[in-house]
Order: sequence, then C-alpha cells, then structure tokens
Amino acid sequence: MSRRRGQKPRWRRLPLRVRLVAGFAAAMLVVLTGAGAFVYLRVRYALDLRLDQDLAAQSAQLTDAARTGTPLPTAARTVPGEYWQLLDAGNHVLAASSGLPPDSLLTPEQLDRALRLPVRADRGSLLPISPRPLRLYAVPVQPGAAPAAGQPAVTVAAVRRDQRDEALRELIAQLALANLAALAIASLVGYRLARAALAPVERYRSEAARIATGATGVRLVVPATDDEIARLGRTLNDMLAAQDAALDRERQFINDASHELRTPLTLLATELELALRRPRTAPELEHTIQNAAADTADLIALADDLLTVGTQPVQDHTAPVVDLTALLTGLVGRYRTSAGAEMDVLKCQVEQGLTVRGDAARLGRAVTNLLDNARRYGAPPIGVTAHRVDGLVRVTVHDSGAGMDPGFVPHATERFRRADPARTSPGTGLGLSIVDAIVHTHHGELRICSAGVHQRFHPRFDVPCEHAPHGTTVTALLPAARR
Repeated sequence: MSRRRGQKPRWRRLPLRVRLVAGFAAAMLVVLTGAGAFVYLRVRYALDLRLDQDLAAQSAQLTDAARTGTPLPTAARTVPGEYWQLLDAGNHVLAASSGLPPDSLLTPEQLDRALRLPVRADRGSLLPISPRPLRLYAVPVQPGAAPAAGQPAVTVAAVRRDQRDEALRELIAQLALANLAALAIASLVGYRLARAALAPVERYRSEAARIATGATGVRLVVPATDDEIARLGRTLNDMLAAQDAALDRERQFINDASHELRTPLTLLATELELALRRPRTAPELEHTIQNAAADTADLIALADDLLTVGTQPVQDHTAPVVDLTALLTGLVGRYRTSAGAEMDVLKCQVEQGLTVRGDAARLGRAVTNLLDNARRYGAPPIGVTAHRVDGLVRVTVHDSGAGMDPGFVPHATERFRRADPARTSPGTGLGLSIVDAIVHTHHGELRICSAGVHQRFHPRFDVPCEHAPHGTTVTALLPAARR
C-alpha cells in the first residue's frame, strides 16, 4: 500500500535528537568506511608490489631460458611456493614445475593478451578462502612473433598468496572491529552532544506549555551565551513581552470601549423605555425617535472610529498614487468654508507635485482630525504645510495655543485617552489614535511636539523636526511615491 498523500515519512516522525544522531552516525560510517578502504588498498598494493618483484625476477629467468633453449627445470628456481609453466600458442602445457595441475593456469582470454604483452593475474579469491591462491605473471617468449605450433609461446611464473591473503583478511577484521568501536563511541558522543544542545529547547517547550495553559509573566531562562539557542531564547522573550503588552492594550481597549459604548446605549435604552411607559403624542414620539437616531449616529461614528484604528497597512507597490498637494489644498479650502475661517486664521502652504501611495480618504480623515483638534484645543492661527525632504513628504499642522500637558504628550495617541481640559468637551478620545493608525498603515511616522516635549510614535526616519518653538505641531512623515 502506497504512503498516503501529505503523510510524512516514518523517519521524519522520529524525534529530532534521534534524527541528528542517525545522520551523524551515517556520516561517520561513510568516513570510517572510506578511511578503512584507503588503508586496505594501500596495504594490498604494498603486498602485491613485493609479490610482483619476486615474480618479475622468476619470470626473467624463465623467459631467458625459453629463448636460449636451456632446460627450464635447471633454469627455474625451486623455492617453495613458487611455480612455473611453459605454454604454446594453443594454451597447452609444454613444461611445468611439480605441484601444479596439468591444465594451464591462464584462461584463453589471458593467453591471448599474454601473446602480445606481459599479463598479471590472480587465481583464487580472497573471500571465500581458496585452497590454492596464486598470483601469475605471464610473459611472451618472442613478443610480436607468431610462434609455431608446439613451440614455447608464453612463460608463466606463479607464487602462492597465502600469507598475503591472510594478512589482508586479518586487516579487514581489525578494520571492521575498529570502525564499529569508533562508530559506537562517535554515536554516543553525538547523542550526548545533541541532548545537551537541545536541552534549552526542551526547557523553552515546557515554558511555552505553561504559557499555553494561561500563565502570565513567564520568561524563558536564556543561557549567557551568544549562540543560536540563546538568540532564539532572547527573541522568544521579546515576543512574549510584546504579547503581554498587546494583551494589556487589548484589555485596556475593551474596558475603554465598553465604557464609551455604555453611555450612548444607556441613553438610547432610556429614551425608548420612557417612550413605552405611557401613550405619547405624535410630536413626543417624533422627538424620542430623533433622540434615538442621534444616539444611534453616535454609536455608528464610534464603531467607524474603532474600525479605522484597526485598519490594515496599505501595500507599497500596489496602492494607488495620491496627489497630496490637491488633497491638502482641497481639504483646507473646504474646512475654511465649513468653519467660516479666514485666510489668516487657517493658513495653507503646500509644495506642488507631492504624491504618496495609499488611501486618499483615510489620509484626508487624518488631516481633518488634526484640524479639528487644533481648532478645538488650540488657538489661531492654524497652519498646514507640506513639502518634500529626503525622499519623504512632511505634513505638519500647527496651532498657536498654550500646548498640551507635557505628561499627556507621550500618551496622546492612546485610545480613549483624553487630556483633563478636553474631558468636558464632546469627543471619544480616538482622534489622535486614528491619525496615528492611518500614518502607521501608510508606513509613516507621527510626531507631536508641544510644550517643549518632542514625542515620536513608531520611529522610522532620521529626519529632524522643523516647526515654531511655541504652540503644538503635529507632523506626519510619509514615504513619497516614486515618479
């Protein structure tokens, strides 16, 4: 049965520690096998070289005797373990030393090559053990000449390989035992190293399990090193800190939103309950419906503000290009008309050709919120400026009022956060939160400079502030669209 699609192989389901040790052991096995093969080949080469030297000396005597017609039993040495044969072109044995079988030591293919040039060959295998292992050296008697039938054609010198084969078999056994012992030790060491290296990861996992069950304020114990595990632990601690901060902000937001929603909902329920207590006239019902509609409009506006605060970031390359010059000029013109402000009360100085990528409606709302705050809590004249600086577009809204409370400036963009003088005026405390969210989603930076305090929210750009020393200045730095 074939493995089901999407199912991991069995070895991929093994613990990481086991896979690491298995991979390390496999690599060590390859290295040890390669080293053992190199040692074996070098030793075999040295042993074969010694045998070949003996065979070369013996073959030279045999070949000279065959060429001069000297009787081979007289010319050949009679050292134990050394043999010889004299063959004709038909692979028939013309003469041979004692102790050999009557057949030729060469195969037809080996004889065919030996008639032209010297040939070295082995007879019998190393494993399994052969009863008579021989190393052969065949030399033509008359190279290049066609010997006559029955005439000497090839001399074959042979020597037994018993000692050489025994030494190689002993070497193979010792290498196998040594490699197995080295592999076992290396695997044990690799297992201990993998266990020690993964121990911090296991501690991280147990701490993460505690956090998953609801534990708060838990931080990972990070070793005092600068390796990958320590950097991972520090990164996870930063993530946990950010998660706790986000959770606190979420709880604060829920509490503030519940508080802000309670007032219009209570008013709406009260109006409807009063209308149902006794029969009402048509004008009274109309008045109640108008009040309920106003409370509903407040709820809708608050919901829109909350949705704007949670807006997703715009895409840099796919967002449409916004003509910021036309947008700001048009907004200030319409604001002058609706507020009845004069030119010297609401000033506008915008550089031509300013463009950014983003949502024109949201950018317009951010500027409108800033103008509303400047008109409500500041003092005229109010100035709107925009110009290009270092690949950015700097938009500022400045008013000449007394400024914000210095302790309030760092918290000005928090949701439902309102300064003490503004608590008695209409509003929800989301104006600057919306501005900060819109600027942030457009990959920009918001700055508030008031009462000698210079506060940056989501710092991104190293651009100095430019504004009057008095009053309140709100600056939005936005990436300019590439032309």
